[in-house]
Amino acid sequence: MAQSGPVLIAGGGIGGLALAVGLAGKGVASIVLEKAATLGEIGAGIQLGPNAFHAFDYLGVGDTARAMAVYIDQLRLMDAMGGEEITHIDLGAAFRARFGNPYAVIHRGDLHGVFLKACRASPLVTLRTASEVTGYAQDGAGVTAHLASGEAVRGAALIGADGLWSNIRRQLVGDGAPRVSGHTTYRSVIPTERMPEDLRWNAATLWAGPKCHIVHYPLQGWKLFNLVVTYHNDAPQPVAGKPVAFEEVMRGFEHIHPRAQSIIRHGSDWKLWVLCDREPTEHWVDGRVALLGDAAHPMLQYFAQGACMAMEDAVCLAHAMAAHPGRVEAALDSYRGQRMLRTARVQLSSRAIGEHIYHPAGAHALLRNAIMSAKSSSDWYDALAWLYGGTGLAA
Repeated sequence: MAQSGPVLIAGGGIGGLALAVGLAGKGVASIVLEKAATLGEIGAGIQLGPNAFHAFDYLGVGDTARAMAVYIDQLRLMDAMGGEEITHIDLGAAFRARFGNPYAVIHRGDLHGVFLKACRASPLVTLRTASEVTGYAQDGAGVTAHLASGEAVRGAALIGADGLWSNIRRQLVGDGAPRVSGHTTYRSVIPTERMPEDLRWNAATLWAGPKCHIVHYPLQGWKLFNLVVTYHNDAPQPVAGKPVAFEEVMRGFEHIHPRAQSIIRHGSDWKLWVLCDREPTEHWVDGRVALLGDAAHPMLQYFAQGACMAMEDAVCLAHAMAAHPGRVEAALDSYRGQRMLRTARVQLSSRAIGEHIYHPAGAHALLRNAIMSAKSSSDWYDALAWLYGGTGLAA
């Protein structure tokens, strides 16, 4: 494909590396510019809907990703006050037949490693660490990424895959700091033998309670359970990865059923994150510069789609670059047009799910239970078809 230099990718997380792999598959060279000294991912487990597997297959890493994943049988919703099940979605043969791919969970580091391995195997991908992109300048022939070191790197396009606090977004959109949700998430990973035996379910399980919830599921061949607990404590400031004491974690869960509490008591080495997102925006593209993943559409965790949306972005953008050879601006406009409304829907749906499914109390919670328990797995498949049926190539 004729173009004036490689595509520059600011950020070496899952979205940035997925894009590099996708571009390489189209014969397009890229340079990944990561601000950290080493390439890696913090955090623990993430969920992968069928749309993630559609993306893996398009990007040529399907077999590797499948080997890393744990395939769960259900999405299970529990009432954290009463201790009983509200509903579940069967993820077995009927689900796979409907969507053409499974639902699974994976360690974030393992998923990042899938893309990192593919990047290192490609001569079209250059990986650079300690290379934070602080801004850009462009002209009719290309774009220059300015690094914190003072170096300038020239390419045909620049993609900001640099996350929630994106420097590229700051210049392109200029919408200030992210929106602080007031929800604080605490994460732990525990050995399976420490998980209460009667709760070692092969499911992505959500315990929903007033202003709080618990999520757990197995990871890494059932060696571990991922444990994520969240409560709405009106936290005022963004925080990421801060170690905290068990007593602080329990403070938001003193009102829930002892069975649900018992899960938290088995966690250790807790770290907290204050959840943030942003309002959806139309402004993803500035000439030869575009945003991807959390830089474009940061979302709350409640739909479990953050990484999936970033991978879909990578699929769509790689496809657009190949479909518009030598016409970078046309490719980026096509990408934005296909992705903006879909990701805005997931952003806003994630907020709504947090309010109406994860955290309601009283009559609001009883209404949730009544509506959700009345649905069959087939009903849920119909409700989720818009999300799980796509590859990232169409809204």
